Formats: sequence, structure tokens, C-alpha cells
Amino acid sequence: METFQADWQPYLIEYLPVVIFMGLAVVLGGLLLVVPALIAPNAPDPEKLSAYECGFNAFNDARLKFDVRFYLVTLLFIIFDLEVAFLFPWAISLGSIGVFGFWSMMVFLGILTIGFIYEWKKGALEWE
Repeated sequence: METFQADWQPYLIEYLPVVIFMGLAVVLGGLLLVVPALIAPNAPDPEKLSAYECGFNAFNDARLKFDVRFYLVTLLFIIFDLEVAFLFPWAISLGSIGVFGFWSMMVFLGILTIGFIYEWKKGALEWE
């Protein structure tokens, strides 16, 4: 049993910075949660606790269904966000990834184009 502990001692020492970092993160996180609750002023008034919605009081239930156009605009954002996020690294590494990388991106852009055409046909680009 003595040799087992001696064999693993160097490996356990390598994890000591990780354990210290995790402990420090837990302690600091706890302090950042507890200290403001203890020292922050707590003076709620009706105006501060009231719901704020575009400068006037809420007039309807907050759980109403949104118009489908909001979801279509969200899909458009995701389409263009993904395109930009993947297009820049692809363009930079195009010389080294070869023909397979080129055609993989063409398939990806084709799928995004199909999504864009779907959005267009559903009328997401037309607002009344």
C-alpha cells in the first residue's frame, strides 16, 4: 500500500492548482452573493416594485402568444449569425482545408439558403 501512494503522489500534486482555483472560485462566488445582501440598502417602494413596460402600466397578461413573425425574425438572425460565425474561419483556412472543406461549406451554405428561402416564402421579410 505504501508504494501505491508513492506512485500517485506526483500526479496528485499536479492537480493542486486546479483544486485551489476551484476552492477560490467557490469562496469568491459565495462572498459575491452574501456580501451585497448584507450591506446593500433595502428600501423598496411601490414605484420601484411596479412593473415597467414601455413607460406605461401593463394592460394585458404577459403570457400572450407572440406573432409568428417574431419567431421568423429569430430564425433569420440565427441563419445569418451562423453564416458569419463559420464563414470567417473557413475563409481564412480555405487554403489548407482543401476541396473537402470547400464542399462541406457549400453544403452548409446550401442548408442556410434553404432556410432563408423558407423564411422568405413565409413572409418574414414583409412587415405590415
